[in-house]
Amino acid sequence: MLPNLKKLIFILAISAVFAAISLILPENQSLASQIPNCPVEEKLEIVRGDSLKPIIKNGQEIKILYGYYKCNEVKRDDIVAFDYKRNPNPIIKIIKAVPGDKFGFAQNAGKNRWHILINDKILKNSENILYAINEKSYKLLSLYEHDFKGVMPKDVYLILGNLPTGSLDSTRFGLIGKSGIMGKAKFINHTLKPFHK
Repeated sequence: MLPNLKKLIFILAISAVFAAISLILPENQSLASQIPNCPVEEKLEIVRGDSLKPIIKNGQEIKILYGYYKCNEVKRDDIVAFDYKRNPNPIIKIIKAVPGDKFGFAQNAGKNRWHILINDKILKNSENILYAINEKSYKLLSLYEHDFKGVMPKDVYLILGNLPTGSLDSTRFGLIGKSGIMGKAKFINHTLKPFHK
């Protein structure tokens, strides 16, 4: 009977430690981001461009949590900073499909446009408008559909702006790997800030 009592006391002690940790951590901050070898650097950035309006507007100040995804899961609808090698600064886009999602296309008859299907539903932007990509973007993305048999593989993501016809996003350069995701975007407020060099 004594060994069982020791086990029970040990389990209760461990439970108390985890409960205490969850009370200490700030809201919306994971335990993983507190691990010493997973530092997160917060940096203020000014958004340049309108590809995410009205969610984020040109000139708006946001905070990027660089390194956040080294210890946290990338989730659908996260707004992320992506290291696009042809751009001197990171580009800010929305995660629209994650590993394990089904993806495909449906042609919008008569307009030479295609809708993007994620888990058998047509993707919409924040204003409830259907994404409708051109033939060039369709040909690029349909290669992934063929190669991956219509399922997003591990550590591969679809990122889009908020423009229904596409922007400098996966409609131009294809699906992305997790290694290119630099950080998570966090809103400071919804007011526009002037750009200062």
